[in-house]
Amino acid sequence: MPRRVLQGTVVSDKMDKTVTVLVERRFMHPLYKKYVKRTDKYAAHDEANSFKAGDNVQIIECAPISKRKRWTVVTDGAAAAPVKAEKPKAKKEAAPKKDAKAEAKKEEKKPAAKKAAKKAPAKKTAAKKTAKKKDDK
Repeated sequence: MPRRVLQGTVVSDKMDKTVTVLVERRFMHPLYKKYVKRTDKYAAHDEANSFKAGDNVQIIECAPISKRKRWTVVTDGAAAAPVKAEKPKAKKEAAPKKDAKAEAKKEEKKPAAKKAAKKAPAKKTAAKKTAKKKDDK
C-alpha cells in the first residue's frame, strides 16, 4: 500500500526531534455544496531538528515511532513544490507571424457576419408578433 504524503506548516518545534505540522484540506460539503476548511495536526519526526515554526514541509507516513508519532518530515515544502518548465519563446513568436494575415482576415469577416445574423431573426420575430396581434383582433 502506498504511503500517504501530506503538505503543511510547522506550528511547533519545541520538542526534541519532533515537529507539529498543521495540514489544511478543503472539501465540498455534501449538503450545502460550499467549500469547508478542515485542519489536522500531526506529530512528525525531524531527526536533525532542522525545521522551525512557519516552515512549509511535506510529511510521509511511517511505522510508529512513539505513541503519537507516525509521520516523518521528508523535505521542505518550497523545495518539493513542482516547478513549471518554461516553453521556448522562439517557437511561440514564430507561429503567430505566419498566421497573422490569415487571422486578420478571419476577424474582419466574423463581426460583420455575426451582426447581420443577429439582426435578421429579430426583425422576423417582431413581424410575426405584429401579425399575430392583427389576427387576434
